[in-house]
This record gives sequence, structure tokens and C-alpha cells, in this order.
Amino acid sequence: MTDLTDLAGQTQAVYERNARRFDAERPKILFERAWLERFLEALPAQAAILDLGCGSGDPIARFLTERGCRVTGIDASSAMIALAREKQPAGDWRVADMRALDLAESFDGIIGWDSFFHLTRDEQRAVLALTARHLRPGGALMLTVGPEDGEVEGRVGDDRVYHSSLSETEYRALLAEQGLSVTDFVAEDPRCDFHTVLLARKTDAQAG
Repeated sequence: MTDLTDLAGQTQAVYERNARRFDAERPKILFERAWLERFLEALPAQAAILDLGCGSGDPIARFLTERGCRVTGIDASSAMIALAREKQPAGDWRVADMRALDLAESFDGIIGWDSFFHLTRDEQRAVLALTARHLRPGGALMLTVGPEDGEVEGRVGDDRVYHSSLSETEYRALLAEQGLSVTDFVAEDPRCDFHTVLLARKTDAQAG
């Protein structure tokens, strides 16, 4: 049986195989709406937003775009980006790995919904620093993580897929080192399909 360490390296391949099935089965009812609204409250009108692991861009990036935001979506899966381009041809969709995030732009908001938690814990530590460098002063970061430190497996289609999380305490400490403060952390929110959501804000004094 493949252990979790090996499984962590297979995430991109899993989504390549399952892109259309995942998109078809992914709920579009926007149970995330309350959190997305809270995220947008911290941002200026027509905010520039980076969507980490955007998938097909539906429903998260679509909702943000409909609210007037300028969304840049990145995903390591070329099949997912192809779907995003098919669904929303006018969007800014790029094949890119958040683990090597190095864009010329900075953003008012960055979101990693149902994507950041596919990284290993060491990768998460590194990506938090990369993400902070792409966030403008006063900007907001929202991630779905796990309720506690650990590694588990989930499912995408018929494939196993890797998930991990740091502890809330460590997230707070790592983000503080990057000039961000956690404004909200709700473990297994029953109003959001039991997602664990972290919302943080970059201090105005922090350089972008």
C-alpha cells in the first residue's frame, strides 16, 4: 500500500486524470459564500486576486470575477487550466505550481481553497513565505487547512489523494513572521461543509 509520503507526490497526476470528473462532481452551490464575502470585505473594489490551485475556476474564481475582481488563477494541472479556459475564456489562467510561486505581480488578496492542503507540511511552510511576498500591504489571505497538525488521505474520483495540515498555533506563528495576522480560524465549520478556514491580513506597514 502506498504510504502518505509517496501519495503526496501524486497529486498533480490525480487531477490530470480526474479533471472533468472532479469538475462535474464538485458542488457549485457556493456553500463557501459567507467566507468569500468575508474575504472580499477586506479588499478594495475590483481587487486583484490570486487563486492558488484554481482548478476549473468554477465556482470560486467565477464568483470572485462576477463580484468585479480581477482574478489570476494558477494550477499545476494543465487539464484543470484547460477546463478553466474553456469555461471562462476571458480569464487569466496559468499552468503554474504554487510551490514555485514567482510572479511579477502582487495581489490584494490570495486564496487557496481546497488546494493548499494538498501540500506536505514542509511545502506549506515554504509556500506561506512565497505567498506573503505576493500579497500587497493590507491584503487578505484565505486558505482551507486541516483542524489539527497531521496527514490524511482523501479521494478524487476513484483515486486516493494526499492532505496535510499544520496546527493553528504554527500557522499563526509562521504568518506572523511574514507580517500577517490571523483574523479568523474556524475548525470544521458546519456552515461551510465542515471546511477548516484560515483568514489572515497583511499589516499595512509590511512591504509588498
